[in-house]
Amino acid sequence: MTQLLPITVQPWPQAVPPPRPVPMRVSLAFVEHRVNVWLRFGQPVRETVVDRWRRVATFEPNAVCCRVKWIGNDYGTALWQLMVVQAPMPFDSAQRIAGVTPGAHILLRADGEHQVKPVLEVIDAIEALGIEPAAVAATYWRTVGNRLAARQSLPDYSTERHAAHLARGALR
Repeated sequence: MTQLLPITVQPWPQAVPPPRPVPMRVSLAFVEHRVNVWLRFGQPVRETVVDRWRRVATFEPNAVCCRVKWIGNDYGTALWQLMVVQAPMPFDSAQRIAGVTPGAHILLRADGEHQVKPVLEVIDAIEALGIEPAAVAATYWRTVGNRLAARQSLPDYSTERHAAHLARGALR
């Protein structure tokens, strides 16, 4: 006769805890007449002073900020760069950016004085409307980046466009 083996019941596997959000850390620096890496806008959760020249701004996932990098040498400006970036959510892919850990979504990148100055003017115009630039629609920043690349005029951001962005966010 065949003998039946005892059945062992396995307990249900433990639920996997949700991933902890990894904050985005943006390195900032200032050395007079040489390096100036600063935030044009964005609300960091924490800012840590590393030493006399360096700081690190920490952002929550999905937060938007603008980092401006200026590097000079004995002959003047060597590099001028502006990036509007969005902190990634857990398990999102992100572009690797020097000085931004673990990476970010690049919404807008402007290189050189001829691109950075118009973007700074756009940011000033948005602030003149009473709108926080970090709350502006991500699609607008992408549009500005595409217009810069195509050497077309930059679009204006209006209170109506911002209201539509907020209404779209309320539907999600």
